[in-house]
Amino acid sequence: MGSGARVYHRRMADIPRIELNDGNSIPQLGYGVFQVPPEETERHVSRALEIGYRHIDTAAIYGNEEGVGRAIASSGIPRDELFITTKLWNDRHEGEEPRAATEESLERLGLEQVDLYLVHWPTPRRSNHVQAWTSLVGLRDAGLARSIGVSNFEPEHLDDILAATGVVPAVNQVELHPAHGQRAVKEWCARHGARVEAWGPLGQGKYDLFGEPAVAEAAAAHGITPAQAVIRWHLQHGHIVFPKSVREERLRENLEVFDFALDDAEVAAIDALDPLDGTGRVGSSPYDVH
Repeated sequence: MGSGARVYHRRMADIPRIELNDGNSIPQLGYGVFQVPPEETERHVSRALEIGYRHIDTAAIYGNEEGVGRAIASSGIPRDELFITTKLWNDRHEGEEPRAATEESLERLGLEQVDLYLVHWPTPRRSNHVQAWTSLVGLRDAGLARSIGVSNFEPEHLDDILAATGVVPAVNQVELHPAHGQRAVKEWCARHGARVEAWGPLGQGKYDLFGEPAVAEAAAAHGITPAQAVIRWHLQHGHIVFPKSVREERLRENLEVFDFALDDAEVAAIDALDPLDGTGRVGSSPYDVH
């Protein structure tokens, strides 16, 4: 192992863990495999694990759980050092489908239990998000998932599942970046003790966040890249974040965010990039997915 690898493993040990409301904890920085082709997933996840990542986020609909599983199996890393997330897709919310879908995901991943299982979307047109959440509570109690949560849930959907079950999600994973700050979702989660995870944390290319003066000036002040400045902004807000990349140099760069901090003025300037009217959203609205 070269000196560079030792540096990155050391820095991995510095990644903070965020305490969840069920007593478990999650590494605050991880690696997401959304849109990573299935035939390439094993290679990219293996590289991420070699570099030092231990938190991997996938989903049934991504079609690459098997590649994640092969990378885990060949890594030699003890299971208790890994944190694996996957998600229940929209057409599996009712009846026995959540249990069957979970078991299928576990088989593809080669695991007996995932660390975090999420309802992928609330699918309000089907009005079955409460059924899905109720099933996840049972799957957690059966030991198939250590923690359970949701993805893309708005406050009204969160209110629904809390009223029905009394169980607060450990995590709500939502599109979140400087141009779409999700303040209402964050306020709900803070009030009820759920943690917020950011997908699309760098803006997904719709906005030139890296060219925004607030980001560019923070990066220049600290001698870092704009991407590192945005990731650091997430970390200082307490978000769990898992940027996606298939480039080794970017994977390494994304870990190099723990030896500096943005000052309050820099954080506030990046906060101000959110138009607050919802127009900063890049991905689908939860109300449009069914």
